[in-house]
This record gives sequence, C-alpha cells and structure tokens, in this order.
Amino acid sequence: MHNKKAIWPYLIFILVFYVFISGSSKIMKKIKIFDIYTGKIIEIEKIIRSNEEWKKILTQDQYEVTRLKATERSFSGKCEMPSIDGYFACICCGTGLFKAKTKFDSKTGWPSFYEPVSELNITEIPDNSHGMKRIEVLCSRCDAHLGHVFNDGPAPTHLRYCINSISIKFVLPVNKNKEIEKAVFGAGCFWGVEYKFSKIKGVLNATSGYMGGKLKDPKYKDVCNGTTGHAETVLVEFDPDIVSYRELLTAFFNIHDPTTLNRQGPDIGSNYRSVIFYYNETQKKLAESMIKKLNGMGKFKNPIVTQVAPATEFYKAEEYHQKYFQKKGIDPACH
Repeated sequence: MHNKKAIWPYLIFILVFYVFISGSSKIMKKIKIFDIYTGKIIEIEKIIRSNEEWKKILTQDQYEVTRLKATERSFSGKCEMPSIDGYFACICCGTGLFKAKTKFDSKTGWPSFYEPVSELNITEIPDNSHGMKRIEVLCSRCDAHLGHVFNDGPAPTHLRYCINSISIKFVLPVNKNKEIEKAVFGAGCFWGVEYKFSKIKGVLNATSGYMGGKLKDPKYKDVCNGTTGHAETVLVEFDPDIVSYRELLTAFFNIHDPTTLNRQGPDIGSNYRSVIFYYNETQKKLAESMIKKLNGMGKFKNPIVTQVAPATEFYKAEEYHQKYFQKKGIDPACH
C-alpha cells in the first residue's frame, strides 16, 4: 500500500513546475506587429506587467485610463494635429498605432482617427459595459485600453477610432540607419531640464543622468554628496534635420541662469553646475562662440560661468528620475 503522505511533495513540485512553465510562456509570448521605425512586420515579445509595475511607469491618470479602462472627460485632453508627419504611439509601450495624417476633427472632444497603421497593432473586442454595445480598442502589444471604434467616420474607411488623448503620444519614426546626434547639458536639477528639452521638436529622446565625474556607475545619493565630480545632466538625442545644435544651445541658455557658479536657485553644489559636454569640435566651437556672443550682448547681468568640457561616459539616472514630472502629473517647478 502506497504512503499517501509521501506522494504530496511530488504533487506540490509538479504544481509549482506547471505554474512556472505557464507563467514563463506568458512572459515569452510573441506577436507580430507593424514596426513604424522599419516599415516592416516584425515578431516581438508581448509586454505583460503587474498593476504595481504599471503604476511605477505611468502617471495616475494614464494608469486609470490605460489599465483600469477609465475614460477622460471630453475636451479635457490635448492632442493637437502636429505640423509634421509622424505617428501616434501607445503611451505604455511605444507601439505605433495611428498615422498623424489619419487624424480628423470629429467634434467629440477626443482624438479621432479613421484607420490604424495596421490591424496587427490594435485589438478590437466587444464591450457591453455601461448598458452599451461598443467595440473596445486595445494596444496589441501591452493590452492598454485606448478607446472605442465606431462606424461614423469619414471616407475611405468610414470608421472613427475614438481614442483617449492620455493613452497616446506623438512620435517621429526615424530610420534606424539614419545618423542621430547627441548632446549633453547640465543646468541644475535634471527633472526640469529633461522636461524642457523633451518638448523641443526634433528631440527624439531626453534622458536624465550623470556625467563629468570619476566614480563608475554613480547613484543619485553619491552625486548629491558632491564628491564624485558628476553633474546632473540630460542626454539629448536629436534629428539634426529638424533641430540644430545651435537651437539646442539657445534653449539651454534660456532655461536656466548660467551666471551662478555651482548653483541653480535653492540647489547648491557642483552637481548642479551649468555645463555643456561636447562630442566633437563643432559642438565645442558653437558652445564657446555662443557664450562669447551672449556675454558681448550683455544678455545677463553677470558673466556666464558655464563650463564647456569634452563628453565622458554618460550614466543614466535611476528610473524614478526619468520623466519625473510626467509621472507625477505635476507642472515643472525646477526651471
């Protein structure tokens, strides 16, 4: 006769193994989408995160709309027609969803599009909530709730994808073979610097981080101690066909006081210094030339003390520093 107690450990092991395998298969699940950056259909891993993980990435409003299927108030969001052609992508995972040129004014108070970039990039499912029969629209890659689709749109599709503005963002798909330029600026607290540069047309990415010190892989507390030599900086990746380095320099001198040594407002220390880290001689000459010009014009009451130094290794700051104001849903207060 078998000992039933002796069988239990094996059953538990099998159950745990099954759960592990099932969970792994979900994590590694792959789907096909149309990649707006290459113009090709690619196979990519589906994104599956817990609610707690999404809360760390999104603002409260973004979380409620995309993960809890809330709806923003009509006319409350901002989603203006861009002056240049591009795409609207998922705010959660960056998957391209709609071409900008398919956007139209439906007079409903929500962004409206007459077709997606590809049927692969969106998922449509029946939605019978709130006593209505509708078709819900989700991002295929991360299952973010986007809005609903209706049959009252313009030609040629006669569809109206009614989308929450907070669930999408405008992006410029850049050919991956195209040369993208980099620039690094330090102008005090990097939260506000990153925010300001991210709003400039032609800036593809603005990343908060540290540069100019001796310590490898510095952390925020290390830099704040003022002993590492690093400055709080922002790495700006930009398309030179849309925005020039000279224009970025102009923005840099407009968003902070370059005449205060190792200080911006209440933030004091060498980590808050005004600094331009250059990647080549052209950037160096443009930076020095602009400083000389601004001093000669008397734009500031005191001489500019901005440091101009060669770029060293850039260390990305901790994730909670990235897009700080957007995540908190508050207006920039640093600059």
